[in-house]
Formats: sequence, C-alpha cells, structure tokens
Amino acid sequence: MSSIPINNSSITAPTPQNTPLNQAPISQGLSRPTVPDIQEEPETADELTRLGPGGVQSAMLGLVESRLSTLIGQTSGYVESLPILVRRNVEGLKGVQVRQMELQNEYKRECLELERKYLALQQPLYERRAAIISGASPATAEEIAKGEAAELKDDEDYQPLPKDAEPAAGEENITGIPDFWSTALRNHPGLGELITERDTEALAFLKNVTLEYLPKEGDSEFAGKPGFTIIFHWDSAANTFFTNETLTKTYIYQEEIGYSGDFVYDRAVGSNIAWKEEKDLTREWEIKKQRNKNTNRTRLIRKSRPTASFFNFFSPPVMPSDDAIEAGDVDPDELEEIEERLEVDYQVGEDLKEKGRGAGASSSANVDPQDCKQQ
Repeated sequence: MSSIPINNSSITAPTPQNTPLNQAPISQGLSRPTVPDIQEEPETADELTRLGPGGVQSAMLGLVESRLSTLIGQTSGYVESLPILVRRNVEGLKGVQVRQMELQNEYKRECLELERKYLALQQPLYERRAAIISGASPATAEEIAKGEAAELKDDEDYQPLPKDAEPAAGEENITGIPDFWSTALRNHPGLGELITERDTEALAFLKNVTLEYLPKEGDSEFAGKPGFTIIFHWDSAANTFFTNETLTKTYIYQEEIGYSGDFVYDRAVGSNIAWKEEKDLTREWEIKKQRNKNTNRTRLIRKSRPTASFFNFFSPPVMPSDDAIEAGDVDPDELEEIEERLEVDYQVGEDLKEKGRGAGASSSANVDPQDCKQQ
C-alpha cells in the first residue's frame, strides 16, 4: 500500500511514504518547489525580503515540516515530564484535532462530489471537442470567433485567421486535427518523458482521452471508493499494435485524508494490453546463439527484455508490503526508486485529472490544446 498525499499538480509533488510531512518537488518541468529546502534556507535579510511575507511564512512552514518529519515516531520525553493536569489537556487537544480531521474528511468528500457534478455538466463540451478533433464535425464560425477572441485577449499581436482561405494543394481532404492526442501527450511534461520513438506510431491510433470518477455504488471492485479513472480511447479497427478499444488507468484514494488535509493515494491500477503478435512495445527482442553442450551444435533463439515505453504507464509500480519493508527484505535503493516512480505516476494522474475537470472550453477532455503546440 502506498501513502502519497495529493497536492496541487502545479505546485508540489506527492510526499514519499516515509516522509509524510516533507513537501518534495519531483522531476523538472512537472512541478516546481515553492519553498527552499534545508540547504536553500534563506540566510540574509535580502533573501527574506525577496520572498515577501507569504514566501517567508511558506519557507518557515516548509523548514519546520522538514524538521518534524525526522521526529515522527520519536519521543523527547517532554510531554511525559509535564504535570498530569497539563498532560490531560494535551490529550484533550488531540481530541479536538480528531474532530477537525473528521470535518476535513467530510469537506474533501464534498469537494470530490462537486468535481463529479461539474464534470457531468461539462460533458457536452467534451463531446463537442472530440467531434472537432476527429473531424466528425468541423468547428462552427461562432466557435472559431470565440477562440480567436480568447487568443487576442492573451496576445494583442494575434492576427485572426482568414475566413475564405482556400486549402493548399494536397490539403483538401484534411479533417479535424490530425495527431492531436499524440502531439499533446508528447508535450505533456510527465508523459512526454515516457514516450519513445517506437511508441509514436501506436499513439497515432489514440482518438480521445476522458475522465471518470469512481462509481458511488455498483458491482465494480472500486465502487464506493474515492478516486478516478483516466480512459484512453483507441481506433481498434485500424490499430496494428493491440486490440483494446480502451486502456484505463485507475487511481484509488485512501478512505481517510492524510497529514496535509488532502486525500492520500492508495494505489493505481492499469489495463492489461492485448498486444498483437510481436507488437509489444514494452519489450525488446534480441536474437542470440545458443550452443548445445552435448551435440556442440548452435541454434538461434529469440529473447525479450523489458524496455522503456509510454505503455508502461498502464503497469504502475507496486509498493512492497509494510511487513516486507519492516523485515528488511527490500533493498533501500530499490524502495527509493519505487517511491520516486510512484510520485511521478501519481502526479501525472492528478495532473490529467485536474485538466480533465477544470479546463473548461479551452482543452480537449484532459489535455490543454496549448500542449498541442510544438515546443
């Protein structure tokens, strides 16, 4: 089981399991640190002035949390030395905190329901967007005008597109936005790092990416649990790599919120990919000679080995059990690597979810069209 709290995807990464109070940024480009770490502690008045009142407060909070994270599970003996009446008051404070956490848990649950509600309200926009991208229905003059007005608001030098321009030679039959999704994913700061040249051809068959929250009831194994699913829709008729019509990545939250007052990731589950013969992009094949010890004859054999691929996204790492970790059965370096991979995986999922439910009319389901522009 993992215990990585969820933070705003544009601010900080989820916190590793063994340091639940320490806010740590992840890979460059996906998020940015908001407070200095211990080595970056501001030491001069100029640095404090540059941070401003809010920055100083955030910096101090981050430093305090870093110190506290090293004290979890330890006792200084101070509380035990207090008079019994004072110690009873300390226990009373814990009781107040319990109630506060209960209310915070209710608050986060209600926020999740609001997200679910507004995702449903935006569904017609997502369907319209998918139709434009696929070419099933071209953008209307009104939609184009609104888009140009928004562009002009952001860029005063923007020039509206010519209304009666004829397509260039060879472009007469172009519809929709070709390669929209593969381009958008390649420019996503988290997923883009996972995509290899070998993946590009398969991603051309990606038709849409959508978001669903886990059902509140029903027969699904995730029913009643907090969390969400990212659904990747494929052109299965044309896809030469696998037969799945959809591939999903489901992120499940723990029932109770964490130290930070946010939901905590419990685990992620991805689809099994039905690869066509010799089309598995997550494996590389190599031919080796094998010699028979008895006959001294050689033969050629084909062996596969794991390789980097975007499609490993659907096979997230699994955190070892607490018992295995406590027993020392897991190599510390291996455990650290798993935690880092989980941080990135959860952050990418949260980022896709945030774009999916909050991007309004300026994105396609889960990816901002700005990501579609070549960097």
